[in-house]
Amino acid sequence: MHVLIVDDDRRTAGFISKALKQEGCATEVLHDGDEALDAILAVPFDAVVLDIMLAGRDGLSVVRQLRAKGNHTPVLLLSARGEVNERVEGLNAGADDYLPKPFALAELLARVRILGRRGGETKHAVLRLADLVLDTSARTAQRGGRKIELTTREFRLLEYLMRSAGRVCTRMMIFEQVWEYHFDPGSNLVDVYVRKLRDKIDEGFERKLFHSVRGEGYVMKDSP
Repeated sequence: MHVLIVDDDRRTAGFISKALKQEGCATEVLHDGDEALDAILAVPFDAVVLDIMLAGRDGLSVVRQLRAKGNHTPVLLLSARGEVNERVEGLNAGADDYLPKPFALAELLARVRILGRRGGETKHAVLRLADLVLDTSARTAQRGGRKIELTTREFRLLEYLMRSAGRVCTRMMIFEQVWEYHFDPGSNLVDVYVRKLRDKIDEGFERKLFHSVRGEGYVMKDSP
């Protein structure tokens, strides 16, 4: 599962992220409501853990905007206030579930798993970017009708970058999401894998989908 955690309390967000990673999830963390809305609209997350009280746009507004735009990513709302009327307001806004703070970690993990299964029932297994097609169920990749042979790690890297299409992925983000351990600043492993994958995907095509962002990382997009 690919889970976005949005909480302006960095300690709480880190705590949830660590627990989900131990459950085998890939996680991303944000602390601002406007950034969260942009990220959810850009990346097909399996579930979102969203605090109501946020800097910028609040959690309820984020959910309302998602649903208004036809985005049905499963959302678990968190709030330090657990009054019934606030729970009702959150569910009416379009949230799938609501959990008041403080919460039991085991309950949060169980609820996220349920949301992930619910989202998986409707989530499209085929990712597309220009003429590049990645079938995450069949584990196949092709571009312009040409089959591309990928190792397991290359496939995971390509899937992550395609799910993040249009957003810059730093080397740290890639390391944590694809290799699932913390970044070693002295390692060039990410660069080596991206270079190998770029050769397989872009070689022979005039339109390049892999782009380097100096000093930041990499982005896949269908534009210069």
